[in-house]
Amino acid sequence: MGLDSSLAALSDPTRRRLLRLVGERPRKAGELATAFPVSRPAVSKHLRVLREAGLIDVESRGRTRIYHLVPGGITEVRRWVEETGRFWDSALEAFRRRVEEREVSG
Repeated sequence: MGLDSSLAALSDPTRRRLLRLVGERPRKAGELATAFPVSRPAVSKHLRVLREAGLIDVESRGRTRIYHLVPGGITEVRRWVEETGRFWDSALEAFRRRVEEREVSG
């Protein structure tokens, strides 16, 4: 579980949609599987990637598997996005200032 595995897990649109569904409320595996036009084993593989990345967890109740978000599972990704955003804000502001200086002087 780390930033790279989280970003890799989030790179797939099916996994992002699964994460949104589980984020709304805990959901049974069968309910999640019926929400996608792919096979149940394919959905299961996507859920496994999300679990291995530490973004969701599963609870077994008899034969039923219920998926839910891991509190704080996205913290490292959020921190990286915020840091990267600050870098780009700073870089773009410096670029803007440079362009304005050239316009005034030239």
